[in-house]
Amino acid sequence: MLSKFFSRTSRRFSVKPVDPLIEAGAQVQQILNIECVSDFSDAPVLNIQFRYGGTLQNIAVKLPVMLNKFFQPTEMTSQDFFQRWKQLGAPQQEVQKIFKAKNQMDIDVTKAKLLGFGVALLDSVDPNPANFVGAGIIHTKTTQVGCLLRLEPNAQAQMYRLTLRTSKESVSQRLCELLSEQF
Repeated sequence: MLSKFFSRTSRRFSVKPVDPLIEAGAQVQQILNIECVSDFSDAPVLNIQFRYGGTLQNIAVKLPVMLNKFFQPTEMTSQDFFQRWKQLGAPQQEVQKIFKAKNQMDIDVTKAKLLGFGVALLDSVDPNPANFVGAGIIHTKTTQVGCLLRLEPNAQAQMYRLTLRTSKESVSQRLCELLSEQF
C-alpha cells in the first residue's frame, strides 16, 4: 500500500491511498504528483509493497522523471541570449561534452529531441545556422535555474559538441549527461 505522501530532500510525492484488497485480475490506476524541491540526479524509485499468498512482496520501479521534466522553455532574443551566456562564463557554470552520434544525424529529429527535452529552440541566434541554441528555466520549489545550451553537429565527423551553461554546477552537469544520451 502506498502512503499518502512521501518525500526525499529533492522531490516531494503525493498519492492517493489504495484499497487494502484488490481482486485477482483487477487493475488499479494510481496518479502520482511529483514536485521538484531542488535539483536531483537520480530517477525516483516507487516502492510497491503487497501481500500475495500470505507473503510480503516488494517491487521497486524507477520512474521516468528526470530533472528536465521541470523545464519551462524560455524565448529570448539573440542579444539577450549572448548577454546571459557571457554572465554564465565561470568555469563551474559550464559543462561541455564532445561525443559520437549514436544515430543518423537528422535536423528534424534533433529539433524534436531538443524540444522534447524541454528547452525553447532559438532561431537565428547562433552565427552558424547548423548549430542549435536553446534556453529554459528549471523550476524547483527552492529556486529557479536558468539554462542555456548550444549543440554543434559535425555531420562530416558524425560528432556533436554540447555546451550547457547554468547558474548551478550540478544542474549543468546533469542536463549535459541527460541530453548527450539522446544523440
